[in-house]
Amino acid sequence: MPFVFNQLTPNLVVADVARSIAFYRDVLGMTLTRTVPDEGPFVFASLECGPVEVFLNAREAAVAEYPAFNDRPIGGTLTLFIQVTGIRAMHDALAGKVTVVMPLEKKWYGVTEFAISDPDGYLITFAEIEQG
Repeated sequence: MPFVFNQLTPNLVVADVARSIAFYRDVLGMTLTRTVPDEGPFVFASLECGPVEVFLNAREAAVAEYPAFNDRPIGGTLTLFIQVTGIRAMHDALAGKVTVVMPLEKKWYGVTEFAISDPDGYLITFAEIEQG
């Protein structure tokens, strides 16, 4: 295959990012590694513990990027965010075989991504972080 899976990161839609940060950091012992913006109210946060990383997204921001979430309850809006190598080859290999819900594009935050829907409607985002 011309692409390699590198990492799987749960990308959770939450009602209150700050509340969820407190849970993952204070209850589960994860380390807060990034927030957007730097000061609250937050629309995104990333936490990690060893090799495990979790993304937290505010509902409004998630719905703006993934309109399919609009009518789904929180908890039913999980996306799988998988870092890969060879994203363009992967995108081309999957063309016509899957339902693309977010086109291949370089995002404003510097990552090239596209997203698909699995047979049950779960969304999977494939992303390549360019080294350089």
